Amino acid sequence: MKKKILVVDDEMSICLLLENFLSQEYDVVTINSGEDALVWLESNLPDLIISDIQMPNMDGFEFLTKVRQRGFTKHTPFIMLSARAESKERIKCYRLGAQDYLTKPFNPEELEELVKKNLSPIHFALAW
Repeated sequence: MKKKILVVDDEMSICLLLENFLSQEYDVVTINSGEDALVWLESNLPDLIISDIQMPNMDGFEFLTKVRQRGFTKHTPFIMLSARAESKERIKCYRLGAQDYLTKPFNPEELEELVKKNLSPIHFALAW
């Protein structure tokens, strides 16, 4: 059974891009707002969440905070996406509970490695 990844981004092009990169190996669900994602999470449990930071109504920081406050998603691995590369934003994401931070535009190979790392907490490499 494929692992499930929830992608939350208000930009449809990013959702399609992530779905295209990841759907061969994973079951990818794309949602365009933090509010809708929280509703989806009431009856679904992904193995990984990838979320944009800059979204209208509920930004990625608030979405991450709400995900961490829920019992079932408290420990779900979380990767933040942002067009901003400032370390202040990265630090804020880590303090709120994100495991990783990826800047846009991102390298598909780096995305793949971060996804593997977060879905396999014990090192995923075949050889060290």
